[in-house]
Amino acid sequence: QVQLVETGGGLVQAGGSLRLSCAASGRTFSTYAMGWFRQAPGKERELVAVVRRSDGWTYYAASVKGRFTISRDNAKNTVYLQMNSLKPEDTAVYHCAAGSLLTTVAADYSYWGQGTQVLVSS
Repeated sequence: QVQLVETGGGLVQAGGSLRLSCAASGRTFSTYAMGWFRQAPGKERELVAVVRRSDGWTYYAASVKGRFTISRDNAKNTVYLQMNSLKPEDTAVYHCAAGSLLTTVAADYSYWGQGTQVLVSS
């Protein structure tokens, strides 16, 4: 069992930056693939980025590649999402997720945080 708590959301102007954190409980954090997903009002949840449990290999959605960076610190049981050059279309609730396999499909992740709101003003 893993519990996830996201922090770091807020209101930022377009072009600004935010850093999201996701703290995980439990001793087995390092055995899980971790991902960030987001859901905007009226839209389906979509992949932002994922990071593999072992070597930190990463994958990004095309819409955020080059602007966002996912990373993990297994010693601190935490995964991060550094978001730069934010755009109004990045506005959404951002959720972190943990799963046994590294996939880009939200349904494959077993554990989810409650989410943190990111609002980007134009």
